[in-house]
Amino acid sequence: MSEYEPVVGMECHAELLTESKMFCGCKNEFGGEPNTRCCPVCLGMPGSLPVMNKMAVEHVIRTSLALNCQITPNAKFDRKNYYYPDLPKGYQISEYDFPIGVKGWLDIEVGGETKRIHILRVHLEEDTGKLFHVLGDESFVDYNRSGVPLMEIVTDFPPDINSAEEARAYLAKLRAILTYIGVCDGKMEEGSLRCEPNVSIRLKGSNTFGTKTEIKNLNSFRAVQRGIDFELERQAEVIESGGRIVQETRGWNDAKQITFSQRSKEGAEEYRYFPEPDLVPLNITEEWIEAIRNSMPELPDARRNRFVEQYGIPAYDATVLTDSRALADYFEAVVKTSNDPKASSNWVMGELARLQNANGKEITECPITPENLATLILRINDSTISGKIAKSLIEEMYSTGNAPDVIIEEKGWKTVKDSGAIEAMVEKVFVENPQIVADIKERGLVQKRGFLVGQVMKASQGKADPAEVNRLVDAKLAQ
Repeated sequence: MSEYEPVVGMECHAELLTESKMFCGCKNEFGGEPNTRCCPVCLGMPGSLPVMNKMAVEHVIRTSLALNCQITPNAKFDRKNYYYPDLPKGYQISEYDFPIGVKGWLDIEVGGETKRIHILRVHLEEDTGKLFHVLGDESFVDYNRSGVPLMEIVTDFPPDINSAEEARAYLAKLRAILTYIGVCDGKMEEGSLRCEPNVSIRLKGSNTFGTKTEIKNLNSFRAVQRGIDFELERQAEVIESGGRIVQETRGWNDAKQITFSQRSKEGAEEYRYFPEPDLVPLNITEEWIEAIRNSMPELPDARRNRFVEQYGIPAYDATVLTDSRALADYFEAVVKTSNDPKASSNWVMGELARLQNANGKEITECPITPENLATLILRINDSTISGKIAKSLIEEMYSTGNAPDVIIEEKGWKTVKDSGAIEAMVEKVFVENPQIVADIKERGLVQKRGFLVGQVMKASQGKADPAEVNRLVDAKLAQ
């Protein structure tokens, strides 16, 4: 099977962050009681007419610019005709031959190499409802999602992606861009961002493309990678056994880690596209484009490069810290107060990330403010507390939300700087460990010195000034 490689095209759907739906005034939000955010327009009632959501159009223009696309000045909407129970009109308002964004690209990094992934189109459409299947033969549909503004981003042909790892990197990069520019919240578990890889395989080095299958609505990075890897194995086994690959839509069973056949895959001609008669073509002027361009925030790649240059942190740190706009903002707020970029990076990526992951929280939900984390770093740097105490301090800050100075005072965690008190601890440790002392002084086993320092710190409950402990231990050994 190592002689085959996957060829992957990516279709990604992003629900846009707007107050209302695409063509009506119903509220656009996740969850809630089924079928409570519906009206004649999003339910496709006879005689109802769509009214375009300008903010949704601007979000697609903004995304197209972020993905280096050309903007189609007279983009238009079309009717995509097909029947499905979650599509009340019997057609979907979408864009076909004149989408808003065309001919773009983004760069991904895999295995230390940069690869450019070309994008065919970025277009705007309306989302469908959502089907719920229960035990037995019953299915229910919730139309709250019907009519939500949905942006589709399609990679170019021939596809540039040749591994599941590259597909995952592409999706992660795309999600970062969409959340940075504020057009989508990127919550894959809620369906705000959905991915449908089109997977075929070919012999390595060949320019011939095989028959593709589409894996529908994958909602996690892991599912994308594992789904593509499974299709690579499945398709190779079919071909090697003398069978042929059928062009079809397949689902992903996360529990079994397999894909399964859902239905045959339609071609574009089967949707019988024609121009939407109830909507005029868009008139996207250069002035409108420039106004949106001027409102764009710093994008992930540019911010990562700036972090390396401005703060002198490693490229790896900068990549992790710019994974989301909120995390990058948090880090910069910490640095602004601490004036110590590397320590700030270490604490944000280390202990704080550990606490966040353990509690299943995003950085936007963090109970420790950037200013309070910066104060913790300052208290380490001015020797108010030791590094060991700092780890206990951040846990207390996380659980209580209190400022570090308040906790330090309440817990009595200030560093002991009294030379006399520390010297007494050193003396006691030397008396209790004569063999270690002899090994160092008589046999030259200097590596055991760390044990003595550790015992003094333990005796002080981590509160002794480490520099003073080291000085006094060395002085004692020199006697």
